[in-house]
Amino acid sequence: MNHLYYGDNLPVLRDSIADASVDLIYLDPPFNSNASYNVLFKGPGGTDSPAQIEAFDDTWHWDDMVSGQALIEVRDSPYQDAARMLDAMIGFLGKNRMTAYLAMMAVRLLELHRVLKPAGSIWLHCDDVAVDYLRLLMDAVFGPWNFRDRVVWKRVASAAKGSQHAARTFGRNVDYILHYSRSDAYLHHDVRIKLTEAELQAKFPHIDDQGRHYNTDTPLFSAPSMGARPNLCYTYKGVTNPHPSGWRVSRERLEAMDANGEIIWREGKRPLRKSFAEGYDGKPLGNLWADIPNVTGGARLGYPTQKPIALLERIIAASSNPGDLVLDPFCGCGTTLEAAENLGRKWYGIDITYLAIGVIETRLFNAFGDEAGYTVHGVPADIDGARNFFDRDDRTKKEFEKWAVSLLRGYAQASGKKGADGGVDGFFRFGRDREHTAIISVKGGKALGVPMIRELDAVVLARKAQIGIFLTLHPPTRPMRDWAAQAGTFQVEGFAPVPRLQIVTIEDAMERGVRAVDTPLRHGSELGKAVREDDTTAQNRMDV
Repeated sequence: MNHLYYGDNLPVLRDSIADASVDLIYLDPPFNSNASYNVLFKGPGGTDSPAQIEAFDDTWHWDDMVSGQALIEVRDSPYQDAARMLDAMIGFLGKNRMTAYLAMMAVRLLELHRVLKPAGSIWLHCDDVAVDYLRLLMDAVFGPWNFRDRVVWKRVASAAKGSQHAARTFGRNVDYILHYSRSDAYLHHDVRIKLTEAELQAKFPHIDDQGRHYNTDTPLFSAPSMGARPNLCYTYKGVTNPHPSGWRVSRERLEAMDANGEIIWREGKRPLRKSFAEGYDGKPLGNLWADIPNVTGGARLGYPTQKPIALLERIIAASSNPGDLVLDPFCGCGTTLEAAENLGRKWYGIDITYLAIGVIETRLFNAFGDEAGYTVHGVPADIDGARNFFDRDDRTKKEFEKWAVSLLRGYAQASGKKGADGGVDGFFRFGRDREHTAIISVKGGKALGVPMIRELDAVVLARKAQIGIFLTLHPPTRPMRDWAAQAGTFQVEGFAPVPRLQIVTIEDAMERGVRAVDTPLRHGSELGKAVREDDTTAQNRMDV
């Protein structure tokens, strides 16, 4: 069973993930870029909405007590190499944002080492600000002998901003991914990049009498640099390698290749081996990945650090088998989880913001419908839990609102600031081309009345939306239902009319999910699904 956890990944790892139970870990933690990331959602016309959600504040401080406690826990752990390394970095760099960030990462890396299987791998995604410090920390936790790769991912195809005009640094257009294993017995598949038909024809330009494309790039004589190989020094059809390095294959293998038409004999010249397009399994993969572009267009979910699904599919294909368990402890918008689902792996995802959990649930639903089976932890399971969630949320009630919006597979939108039009807590789109918008307003308090429905109606009209959903924790009054019923209907051609304003209780939404809303062409229809991030370039396809 797959599991999605809402909460701080440190206690989740300690309380819910067993020792040596995970086959592959991918993490894309905050980079300590000293930036507050805001999620900008697009309005119905494709323009930026003024409403924002602060997804996370990518800055770490020593005065927040978290980093200090993390340092104490690392020092008290059995991982004394990690403790010494962290103390050394703090001693050299001082107590600043970078070392606070490293303390946060160190205590979590200890838990990730614990949950990883002996044959497992961990891939840590980072930028050039912290990569070298994280490399030292990973050496201390996993052992420098278990370092496997430092992948450079070219995420921006063209020159990055910052390399022109008055800038005094070169533009940054790459990220780094550190690959470590738990032991020398780690799983590794030779992932290769498939070629397009045009690329195959260019690589294999010749056609023989059987019509097969081939090239002649492969020699049959071993290079002199390979040294003397007496067992491969023989004469065949009067031909001998003049160097003691001999042939590349045994006599028996050479005879079989000759009988199969795989050799070109040239009088007075060295014979050549035909390499055929048929059976070619692709280009070998190096540690510079420049063939996977960053996420663009309809695949973007509005999450600030979203990664392309082809990148995660490559990592998962390289370091796991179907049925293996993949863990992402900073799962963000869920790219790792969708990639794992695509490739037939089980998965665990953890994130500390409900924004992420809501985006992931909507993403998985749009991609797989009800076929992506998983359990969500840390969120209300019944109406009593929902009321408790509302009561213990902070005064803005933003986390509660994000959770409520996600029940309808919607996207949270408000930033906590209520405008003159009453604000928008969420939205979703529907229609054959997702051209229509439904606005969601969430209310958790007991004080309900008709003015709230009127306010929602005004917002729907002002935003040029088609439907308004009033999602309430407590039962609405009869006058509220009457006023909503008199607000008219909206119709998509070919479908029955639906109410313009709909009142849905959170209890009903928890029980029925998206079916609590009466909206044509949104759920359960291929025409209503969101754009999936499909691999449309040959460079992103791979075989194992």
